[in-house]
Amino acid sequence: QKLNQHENPNGIPSQIPIRSITMVKLTLVVSLMAMTGSSAFQFMSNWKVNNPQDAGKEAEIKARFGDKKLVVVTGTSSGLGRKTAQALLRTGQYHVVGAVRDLDKMEAVAEIDGFNTEHFTPMQVELNDFGSVRQFCDDLKEFKKSKPLDRLVCNAGIYQPTLPYAKWSVDGHEQTMQVNFLSHFLMISELMEDMTKSSDPRVIMVGSVTGNDNTVGGGGVYPIADLKALDGFKAGFDNPVAMADGYGFDGAKAYKDSKLCLMMMSNVLHAKYNKYTGIAFSSIYPGCIAESPLFREKRKWFRKYFPIFMKFITGGFVSEHEAGQRLFQVCHDPRCSKSGVYWSWNGGPREDRGMEAIEKGGQISGGGGAGGGWDSIYENDQSAKVNNVDLGVDLYRASVQITGAQFPDVTQVRSPCPTLNVIGAISKSMIEKEELKRMEERPGFNADGTVIKLSKRKKAKRVAQKVVGGVAKRTVGRVLGFLSKRLLGRVPETALDGSFQEEKPEEENKVLATTNIPVAPSSVPIVEIAPAGDQVNLVVEEEIDHPSNDKILAKEISEQVF
Repeated sequence: QKLNQHENPNGIPSQIPIRSITMVKLTLVVSLMAMTGSSAFQFMSNWKVNNPQDAGKEAEIKARFGDKKLVVVTGTSSGLGRKTAQALLRTGQYHVVGAVRDLDKMEAVAEIDGFNTEHFTPMQVELNDFGSVRQFCDDLKEFKKSKPLDRLVCNAGIYQPTLPYAKWSVDGHEQTMQVNFLSHFLMISELMEDMTKSSDPRVIMVGSVTGNDNTVGGGGVYPIADLKALDGFKAGFDNPVAMADGYGFDGAKAYKDSKLCLMMMSNVLHAKYNKYTGIAFSSIYPGCIAESPLFREKRKWFRKYFPIFMKFITGGFVSEHEAGQRLFQVCHDPRCSKSGVYWSWNGGPREDRGMEAIEKGGQISGGGGAGGGWDSIYENDQSAKVNNVDLGVDLYRASVQITGAQFPDVTQVRSPCPTLNVIGAISKSMIEKEELKRMEERPGFNADGTVIKLSKRKKAKRVAQKVVGGVAKRTVGRVLGFLSKRLLGRVPETALDGSFQEEKPEEENKVLATTNIPVAPSSVPIVEIAPAGDQVNLVVEEEIDHPSNDKILAKEISEQVF
């Protein structure tokens, strides 16, 4: 209508008056503020001021990574990590950082497998050394600049089942637990804050059926994964403490315990951080990779016959290639952006396999092992041990102490609403002042947090304070109370009711007097049950004589008034 009012005789709109433009802007602003909830200002949350220097950095990052997502995979020089890196690079949608111990070996593998070196960057990290883990994270941040990390795949692991004794890391911890779990835990803490900047961040931990005792592989083969009360971790897990539970070393159990820790920690981090960071934490079991270098420390006969047993007897066998495809799927598939999940796949059946298993080399579809394809993925159940919330929290706390990890403080979801930000800034100091005032009183506790046990004199002093305070309340207090009620109104009765217990009064503390009475060596003992010459301790429960309560109270009231 305004445009029509300002058309010239030829039908061409003339310039709209500045007053009309101002009114339109004002209307838009008022309309936005009238929208309900903080969603009205959601579009403002990512606004930023353009900076010429930032533009130059963005151009550099664009040239290095393009539109590809950035992925870190630990242990890409062999086994599952190697095949996963292959699958990620094959899509052309990812830049993969391979975190490896041996750069020369990684260079050879990359050449053999034909890795696109423009989109693959090997970086050195020794998971037996927390200092090396921190250095890797610093190197990664320097390399990627402001490019957010989209995926962190905690894959690297060692298995030392035949060791008769523990081997120790640089930091003095048992190697299997540090490499498989503790160093990955530290790495997550170092990189998690940066991952919150990604639009689809995922932390994926490679678990194992051996850490899940609700399965045949995890609950039917000794030793069983079991952290017990975490006594070893709680004691610091320093040499010579070699096991998380604090008991004797067993190499196979150390591996299974480390996988249990990874799966438990995935659940803990999901509960603690997913809502506030948007990071999806999940764990997976890709199947039994019976021909993996993971078994390089097993005896020769085991390495020869174990794959045959898994293929044709149990049906749990999965090739490195297929396992790599499965881990790649959890990185890539939009369905796997869900947090708090233990991903598994329906593969080869474990019974009634017959000749079909032999004819197809063990690769048939069903529940458990190889086969099944992309759509056979499902959310698997975890054992009671993995889902033990209390023990999971203890594991998190103990791991923080052992590694020195510092997770970002993300205890509050910040609203993008500018009105809340302004009001919050104004009221912040007042809120802090009032809260400090409230915290000056701590009924029932000493300054160090221990429970107060009042003596008679202190109780009398408290009564005196109440008496004197009551007098003041009935004089000056009545005047102030009258004015307060006039100005503010009465407190609703519903605000005063609803307590399920009365505040408990301080209990009288009895003074215990103890005396030692010698028993005379005579024919008539003082205490019949005591042999001659022994000491009998008699505990007499009675109030030791003190000044009367009235005198103490009178003195305290006098001190309060004068």
